[in-house]
Amino acid sequence: MIESLSYASEKSGMPPGSLVHVGEVHDHIRSITVINYNASLLEIRTLAATDEIPQYDTPETVTWIIVNGLQDVSVVETIGRHFNIHPLVLEDILNTHQRPKFEEFEHYLYIVLKAIALQNGDASVEYEQISLLLLNNIVFTFKEKSDTILDPIINRLNVPQSHIRTQKGDYLAYVIMDTVIDEYFALQDAFDELIETVEDELLTNPTHCTLATIQKIKRELIYLRRSISPLRELLTAIHRSESPLLHERTQHYFTDVYDHALRIIEALESYRDLISGMLDIYLSSISNKMNETMKVLTVFATLFIPLTFIAGVYGMNFEYMPELKWKWGYPVLWAVFIAISGVLLLFFKKRKWL
Repeated sequence: MIESLSYASEKSGMPPGSLVHVGEVHDHIRSITVINYNASLLEIRTLAATDEIPQYDTPETVTWIIVNGLQDVSVVETIGRHFNIHPLVLEDILNTHQRPKFEEFEHYLYIVLKAIALQNGDASVEYEQISLLLLNNIVFTFKEKSDTILDPIINRLNVPQSHIRTQKGDYLAYVIMDTVIDEYFALQDAFDELIETVEDELLTNPTHCTLATIQKIKRELIYLRRSISPLRELLTAIHRSESPLLHERTQHYFTDVYDHALRIIEALESYRDLISGMLDIYLSSISNKMNETMKVLTVFATLFIPLTFIAGVYGMNFEYMPELKWKWGYPVLWAVFIAISGVLLLFFKKRKWL
């Protein structure tokens, strides 16, 4: 976070379109993977330099270029210069604090998504920005780090009968978006289990750790809402787009992604209501626990009030108190103490105060 702020401060004051990486600096080595395919061809290579990319720009195949790591600004700059990408788009690719969005240009489309995963089974969520550039026969994917989120797509491409192999770049863009959004369902399942666990703990033995977990979930839900809610606007814009890069047959697939996104957004709204209710339950549980404690203390105090009164009376130093020199005075006094306590306890029990 500190490194991210330092990059942001370094960019402050620069003119629009200045290419500076803004975001978390990962320790992953930058890599460029090229996947060139059609119905009868599949070629996967790792490039050492961006100079090799232009040779794959051919009308006979679809080329998918995956750039892992954004610290090397020169990679994004070279790609933008060769394919005539607007400097503001390149700036947004390097700024990993973008909200999901869709931008339409004359010869390419720009899409921003957030890949999201739950860490270690707790309420900590990991975010990664994924930027897509859809050109005529080329799809660029810019990722913050190297991970396995896109491996299922590569595995499908390795199957000669795969439907992806017979489609254009817009279908590949759909598959990438669908894969990223499908990961949200795993996040939803994890949150379901986490919230259920917290609810059980809330009803049995709420502690300060329970409150901390609820607050953490509430905070993460705010960040999730910022990252997922814009998908509705993004996918609506894609559905309304008349760009020749988006074929009519692919629009139906984007409608399916839109339905998935709506399910996730509705789940987030329900989680927000659940968390608000859990906070109320926590406060009520703590209040009830405090009331139970105060009730027990009040019962003990009430039992000792008459005993303290009697002890106070016989603690006075008057000379002519008749019971002071009585032989059975002490045991009788204890009998009176026990009798008063017993009667009070029976009274409290009958009134259901105990």
